[in-house]
Amino acid sequence: MRLRDELGELYQDEHFVSLYPIEGQPAYQAWRLAIVTVLQYAEGLTDRQAANAVRERIDWKYALGLELTNAGFDFSVLCEFRARLVESQQETLLLDRLLEVCKERGWLKAGGKQRTDSTHVLARVRSLSNLECVGETLRAVLDDLAALAPEWLVQHITPEWFERYSHRVENYRLPKAESQRTALAQQIGADGLHLLQALERPDAPEMLQNDASIQLLRQVWQQYYDLAGGKAKWRAGPQENAEEGIIRSPYDAEARTGKKRETTWLGYKVHLTETCALEMTEQAQEPVLPQLITDVQTTVANVQDVEMTQVIQEDLAHHDLVPDQQIVDTGYVDAELLVSSQQRYGITLVGPVLADNSWQAKANKGFDVAHFQLDWQAELATCPQGQSSARWSLAGERIEVVFAREVCATCPLRKDCTKSATTGRVLHVRPQAAHEALQARRHEQETPAFRQTYQTRAGIEGTLSQSVRGMGIRRARYDGLHKTQLQHVVTAVAINLVRIDAVLTNTPRGKTRQSTFMRLALHPAWQSQEAA
Repeated sequence: MRLRDELGELYQDEHFVSLYPIEGQPAYQAWRLAIVTVLQYAEGLTDRQAANAVRERIDWKYALGLELTNAGFDFSVLCEFRARLVESQQETLLLDRLLEVCKERGWLKAGGKQRTDSTHVLARVRSLSNLECVGETLRAVLDDLAALAPEWLVQHITPEWFERYSHRVENYRLPKAESQRTALAQQIGADGLHLLQALERPDAPEMLQNDASIQLLRQVWQQYYDLAGGKAKWRAGPQENAEEGIIRSPYDAEARTGKKRETTWLGYKVHLTETCALEMTEQAQEPVLPQLITDVQTTVANVQDVEMTQVIQEDLAHHDLVPDQQIVDTGYVDAELLVSSQQRYGITLVGPVLADNSWQAKANKGFDVAHFQLDWQAELATCPQGQSSARWSLAGERIEVVFAREVCATCPLRKDCTKSATTGRVLHVRPQAAHEALQARRHEQETPAFRQTYQTRAGIEGTLSQSVRGMGIRRARYDGLHKTQLQHVVTAVAINLVRIDAVLTNTPRGKTRQSTFMRLALHPAWQSQEAA
């Protein structure tokens, strides 16, 4: 109710004109559906519960500008509204509109500091074993074909198919002996290939050629079977295509397996970027601004964080929200991004880079690349012993610098520099700007000033905690990347509104939780003991 009074008509029907046709039966007001969707995510309600809240709750009626006697709408309207957003590729519309309003109110502007981090998202489906995946894929296709072309399907199956594919393919029902499991996999492969070959014949229904389930069947069979010679031979393990990951379930073909340290999951990954205005304004004794999520990116689980840094920066630039500093962890940083962030967008990318992993650097006494002087104009490198390189050439995206074998062979420090018996020392360095930025950051991140600046990144862990524990972002509500992206965007809108409301009511932020043992460090008895 406070947000209704403060923000007024946050959403209006004209913002959703492109989602609806010009002709036809009038739809329920789109702006109200947008508000209901956001409130639904803020309170963790299902579609049916949200529709009931519109009918039963006075505060919701007030926020929606409805009479007390209004009967509301059928809950299925919410699903249709989300589908329109996804089909029109406007998943970010609700967040974009809120950010525009925040700009108008002076709560948000370009510059300053923003921080980015990601967390894993579990798909709505479970990860299947290899044999379960192919069996369930064929079973799902048969269900679709039975609805689309039953007369054609009965001509290409045998009675044994009903025994094999009438029930869910689950491990506890499958044979235990490895030889029997392999034989079943071969049988499923032969059945699927038989179906694919039948679909390629001229008498096959044309509407089935581009059916999504048929395309999925082809994709799964190419990954799990060797189809050479017109036969389906079971692979020892699925073969991942260079452009697409391994499919683990036919019910969400876009979900992928991700791994981060000890955590492995099937699903997606969400990247959140937010402002750091709260800490800055408190220190400057200025009016506190809401700490707002400015960008949401959802990817499949196996996309690395470093691949998203430029995407996030492009999106921030598109919305005129480019920060002066973007504070991230190591996963979002590499040498090239340190340079491109500054050159393209004027962003100082603040985050530690990986240490040199060469054996010379790990030995703490060897000569890693930082010990060599590079003359970029003369294309010449000088080693710590004063010897010059013999060759400087471009090797792909790196520069290869080679020292003469004869020079290195007589060097008294050879064992600390190279282990090669056939060549001299070889260096592979990045282009000048990236190399210098990398070396500078490795030196900078060891300083107290950098550590103090980098401490600001820790605050986004609270945002991830709020989104996971308060808004249920850890589990995908829907199947597919675009629907999951919409879930994350609406979740970000809900979090932003909660934070705006907290600022309006002067509600203080929660403090970082400390265990009882950690609080013991502040106990007077311990501090006096430390002082002694």
